[in-house]
Amino acid sequence: MKQVGHGIYYEDSFSGVTLGALVYPQGIIAIDAPLRAEDARTWRSMLINQRGWPNRLLVNLDAHPDRTLGARALESTILSHQKTAQIFQNRPTIFKGLSTESGATWESHTDTIGVRWAIPDITFSERMILHLGGPDVILEHHPGCTPETIWVIIPQDRVVFVGDTVVIDQPPFFATADLEAWLEQLDLLQTTFRDYVIISGRGGPVEKEDIRSQQRIIEYVHKGMERLARNNSPPEATEKLVQPILTKFFVSELHQQLHVQRLRYGLHQGYLRRYRSAPPVEPTPPETIEQP
Repeated sequence: MKQVGHGIYYEDSFSGVTLGALVYPQGIIAIDAPLRAEDARTWRSMLINQRGWPNRLLVNLDAHPDRTLGARALESTILSHQKTAQIFQNRPTIFKGLSTESGATWESHTDTIGVRWAIPDITFSERMILHLGGPDVILEHHPGCTPETIWVIIPQDRVVFVGDTVVIDQPPFFATADLEAWLEQLDLLQTTFRDYVIISGRGGPVEKEDIRSQQRIIEYVHKGMERLARNNSPPEATEKLVQPILTKFFVSELHQQLHVQRLRYGLHQGYLRRYRSAPPVEPTPPETIEQP
């Protein structure tokens, strides 16, 4: 566990996502869960050893399987955005995997198949404030990378956990993203939260250049999709956007294939959802799109 403020920690040693923990006199707030049940039980023991965990709270920053599959093993009250709870209502009780490869971390762990979901116990719409004997902990809805994304903000310590709003050294997930809203959230991080310690849900502490890099990638995708839509291109045409994005990351061959699949799936689904649910538009001459 790495400390970034008084009683504020993050943990990046487990498969799945970067975790957070707020250790306060009246309890501990865990931010997201390890992917594998075995890791979740280990994480729970680590947290209990901190202060006994008399009040057990788990905050899910969104509904992605990578951060929610291990939630049941933490044996805690679960808080999330109401849209996360709605997504769980449409899922089977037991996780059976997905029919398509989305480039998520869980796809590399077959032991996640058959896990029983833990449904959120408490939800909110826009904002919630938690009091556990320490500074105020604010949960806020910040849609963009997904419709249900929330941030955990500790104003007194100038720390914010932002989930997949910013990811480090890997491509983002685009399947359910609202690109314009996402860019607004990145602007917010560079203005309102510019003097905060920002913790990514995939990578840990965020540098200013990490935000700018992600901003360039999302702008590139947005312009590229707009161009494809104006020319009535099929969703398969989003394949041409994949390689320019991949050149921004230096990863192992194993992760390279995972990232290719993440982008192929995400861009295809994002384009299909946004542009194929409306009537086609008149084509325009080709234009040059700068690489991210």
